[in-house]
Amino acid sequence: MTEPILEIDGLEKRFGGVVATNHVTLALPPLQLHAIIGPNGAGKTTLIGQLAGEIEPEAGRIRFLGEDITALPVHARSLRGLARSFQITSLFLDFTALDNVTLAVQAHAGHSFRFWSKARDEALLRDPARAALERVGLGHRADVLVSRLSHGEHRQLEIAMALATNPRMLLLDEPMAGMGPEESARMVTILRALKREVTILLVEHDMEAVFALADRITVLVYGQVIASGAPQEIRANEEVRQAYLGEQEAVSDV
Repeated sequence: MTEPILEIDGLEKRFGGVVATNHVTLALPPLQLHAIIGPNGAGKTTLIGQLAGEIEPEAGRIRFLGEDITALPVHARSLRGLARSFQITSLFLDFTALDNVTLAVQAHAGHSFRFWSKARDEALLRDPARAALERVGLGHRADVLVSRLSHGEHRQLEIAMALATNPRMLLLDEPMAGMGPEESARMVTILRALKREVTILLVEHDMEAVFALADRITVLVYGQVIASGAPQEIRANEEVRQAYLGEQEAVSDV
């Protein structure tokens, strides 16, 4: 049996009287896309933050590639192969797409930003940046200023920046937020190809995309896992339908 790449055991976090994660326990096998779904306020982004090292859990353990990383900071998790994207992109709009990804490569390698002018000509940084752009379908847009890219291309670029760190696992927080149907379809195609190369934990409200992509789905409600299983199991789960899926019109079309 394949060992899990990520093991989450009893994670808990409260913000005042709000329970954000309530004894969340999961095991994720490698090279699968595992989706986390649930209504607003379910604790999905808090869970991603705990896994990335941005939010300290009050209880529980996180193991990645067999190592306990619960107490490790963000950069240490990144160096071990855990990368994340955010709900809201944070890009250098006056730089090109290639410049942005090169900066991600440079930061991951530990180089100083003071030498950025030299980094622009450094093949060891530019080559993996170009390769990451190709993986998300932006190779032909490498030299375009980010300010001139579409919203969907911004989301693709953010994933390229995560890929540039050579991760073993991607934590993606609503990569399709704000996208139209065409852009969402493009992102589904990109993620379908990527999940054959890297394990993905996906938080997403687009149920059509979730059911098209996920190997397994976990449902969070009020910070607690109410169901976890294959897409067909989640679709047929009456508790899930009452708590969440029944309110999602897109599910009837997938």
